[in-house]
Amino acid sequence: MINSTLCYLERENEYLMLHRVKKENDLNRDKWIGVGGKCEEGESPEDCLLREIREETGLTLTSYRYRGLVTFVSDQAPTEYMHLFTASGWTGEMIPCSEGELAWVKKKALPSLTLWEGDRIFLRLLEEGGPFFSLKLQYQGENLVLARLNGRPLTE
Repeated sequence: MINSTLCYLERENEYLMLHRVKKENDLNRDKWIGVGGKCEEGESPEDCLLREIREETGLTLTSYRYRGLVTFVSDQAPTEYMHLFTASGWTGEMIPCSEGELAWVKKKALPSLTLWEGDRIFLRLLEEGGPFFSLKLQYQGENLVLARLNGRPLTE
């Protein structure tokens, strides 16, 4: 089982997105995702969040919010618990990312990007601004076959 973090840095009506185009054999290859990564031994989700943001963007978060827990179940990878955050404050200068191209993307343009289907669900939940949520996403290959929000089947 894997623990990871994912964060959407937010300014005005934009999110900082990472276009995963630099690593070969990348499960997220060619997809647009937030910034984050796998937790290391002994790290809390917040420790991982701060380290990953610093490593991938050069920025140090000063204001962030833990928004939800996303459980990924896949026939191609181990189960992953992804701790989902948004951030509205940071210091520092952005650096190039070794895992892809960083870009500020207008929120209204997100649907036109190559995203995982489940990411579309939790991005919508983030925009709705609701309370902390638990989202289970089950994939067969790249196909989303099940989505449950707070234990209940999700209907779009």
